[in-house]
Amino acid sequence: MTQIARNSLIVQKFGGTSVGSIERIQAVAERVIKAKEEGKQLVVVVSAMSGETNRLLGLAQQVDAVPAERELDVLLSAGEQVSMALLAMMLNRLGHKAISLTGWQAGIKTSCQHNDAKITDIDPSYIQQLLEQDQIVIVAGFQGINDERDITTLGRGGSDTTAVALAGALRADECQIFTDVDGVYTCDPRLVPQARRLDVVHFDDMTSMARNGAKVLQLQSVEYARQHRVPLRVLSSFEEGKGTLVSFDSSAAANVVGVALKNQQTLLDVDMPLPELQEQLNLFGMQCWCKAVAADSTQIVTANEDLARLKLVLGNKMHPIATVSTLSVIGEDVSDLADNICAVLAEAGIRVRQNKRSTHCLSLLINEDDHQLAVDIVHKRFVVEPESLDNRSLLAVS
Repeated sequence: MTQIARNSLIVQKFGGTSVGSIERIQAVAERVIKAKEEGKQLVVVVSAMSGETNRLLGLAQQVDAVPAERELDVLLSAGEQVSMALLAMMLNRLGHKAISLTGWQAGIKTSCQHNDAKITDIDPSYIQQLLEQDQIVIVAGFQGINDERDITTLGRGGSDTTAVALAGALRADECQIFTDVDGVYTCDPRLVPQARRLDVVHFDDMTSMARNGAKVLQLQSVEYARQHRVPLRVLSSFEEGKGTLVSFDSSAAANVVGVALKNQQTLLDVDMPLPELQEQLNLFGMQCWCKAVAADSTQIVTANEDLARLKLVLGNKMHPIATVSTLSVIGEDVSDLADNICAVLAEAGIRVRQNKRSTHCLSLLINEDDHQLAVDIVHKRFVVEPESLDNRSLLAVS
């Protein structure tokens, strides 16, 4: 970890696994105390305990398959409040002054969109006052308050966004995201054990990775950090190490940085022209991969968890085709590799249903049953064996 000057201000964020039990909360408290004793001012953002958000969502769905969005925010925000209170209690028991704050108490204001709100403003004055009193400030992630005085939540992974936004508002020296992995990897190591940790990753590539399924950092948090130039580092909650620095250094860019995956998705036919469908989706704040297949027909890809909501919008105009996954290859000019990657997958019997290309990302739509094999092949051939890319036009299909 980089050395930071005495009396510097650090925002630390701990995810659900990190605070998943009382024993782990004590370990987090000890790590926070270590930083405090090194002379740092600390603002700590916490997620709900591991599994708690899903438990609360399950309770809501026992009442209503599509719960009222406002009340769902009220319910889900409770998970982070449990974590913040327990951590503050632990720090106080260990002899360090600490105070817990909900999102609204921390001055976090958001847009009015429930379940996926955006932070619009932060008034850091109360937190600054507490820091001047030598308090360790614990903030509930994932939540804020809108102009109608309603509690809002920031979407899954929103605690990262809370931490980055607070770091920007407080002009923190660094925002440190502690999680169950020790940095950003070339692929999810739970999918590909051979994935390697990146010491540095460029913000452009990190944005593409987060947008396309890499779960180590939430997309909104990366975009906010990029916009406000917040120093961002991913670290392990359970072991020492320097983690991964997300940087604007152009030397951090690479031809192929890594592979990301989104699974548990459904490909559907929709009896609606593309422009009309996009208008409907925009109206309800939904984003889907869309492709016109005829003048009055469009294919879309949506997360399985959004199917019930999508059916409310589209009714009997939507017809499921297949369960699919989106495999994305991230890096500079990866679109140049599209034909080679598709050829390698075809040789393995993997069908690429659709693809999307951009400067920093190539996304391939494949059948979900094929995604593990596809990730293994693409990671091995295009990340682990980069020497095979020396002559892209002559890349052999083995």
